[in-house]
Amino acid sequence: MNSLSVVLLFSLLQFITGAGSNPSDSVSDSRPGATILFAGDAMQHQAQLDQALAEGNGKYYDYSECFRWIAPIVTEADYAVVNLEVPLGGGPTYSGYPCFSAPDSYAQALIDAGFDMMLTANNHCLDSGMKAARRTISALDSLGVDHIGTYHDASDRESKVPFIKNINGIRFGFLNYTYGTNGIPARDGMEIALIDKDRMAEEIKQTRDAGAEIVVVTMHWGIEYVLRENVIQRDQAQFLIDNGADMVIGSHPHVIQPMKMIHDEKRNQDVPVVYSLGNFISNMKTGDTRGGAYIRVRVERDDDGKAKVKWADYDTFFCAKPTGKGSNYTVVPSDRTDLIPGPQLEHWRLFDRSSSKVFDSENVNIPRRKK
Repeated sequence: MNSLSVVLLFSLLQFITGAGSNPSDSVSDSRPGATILFAGDAMQHQAQLDQALAEGNGKYYDYSECFRWIAPIVTEADYAVVNLEVPLGGGPTYSGYPCFSAPDSYAQALIDAGFDMMLTANNHCLDSGMKAARRTISALDSLGVDHIGTYHDASDRESKVPFIKNINGIRFGFLNYTYGTNGIPARDGMEIALIDKDRMAEEIKQTRDAGAEIVVVTMHWGIEYVLRENVIQRDQAQFLIDNGADMVIGSHPHVIQPMKMIHDEKRNQDVPVVYSLGNFISNMKTGDTRGGAYIRVRVERDDDGKAKVKWADYDTFFCAKPTGKGSNYTVVPSDRTDLIPGPQLEHWRLFDRSSSKVFDSENVNIPRRKK
């Protein structure tokens, strides 16, 4: 076989299998569909609260600059999801770790940045008690943003699950679960969506039966500060896939963990599994916690009209800390390191080297986004 024949054969194989394709190779997608973006843990430590209050001249909590540079990336997606890892306690005072409570203006800033859904089933959702947990639900309703994971009571959960959203003509069902609530039990009927295989299988089926074409399961799981998933996460991910999940997106460890496109032989389709997206914004200090990742997942209809995942890609960002009055905690995309204050560049390099090592060696068919 001559060299020209080899090239032609390789090109034919790429055409048939789609190998080597990347969403950024073309300007636009070939079919109508929807691109969903997911980001990790949106935290509010005491230093973040103090800085936001200082930026509001002691009169209000100002987050207007926090998401300025990441907002264009968030808003270009058709739908964007973030883990809200703080109750909205209502004030007049707020608190950071270990018992979080944040002002409504923080959630509003996330909405202004382009997020359409907030996940509330996480280990900090009951930090400030049942009243604050219920107030969080009501506040998010008032702000007009979608949210799932915590509910006023069992009947509220039954009325809101399944949650189905029509995005560009494709019906997506979203579910959210957490491993626990830091040992704080739900009381007075408060309902938290906990990781329970029987309940998850039941709600996936309910969501599918209610008309969802794509079922997205978001999980709060794993071991904090560990850069690789554990056997429990792998087992739960496979369980969700076996029960019909089309995407599995994880948070909680506060550091990134691998992303893998897992082929479901039974349905003959690929399922993106993200074990952890890391922090979105926080005041954490170690190198691996100073940044995080977002993932974009593209869903399109095939020739038979069935909605399927077409591709997924990711990129990273860094949380730059304020340098004094007139600056705030800022989420900086990976291609804008010129915005990172000089003394913090080494922190960015530490995060970038560590996260790249994990993603480059362990991701499966989920590449870094091309610029």
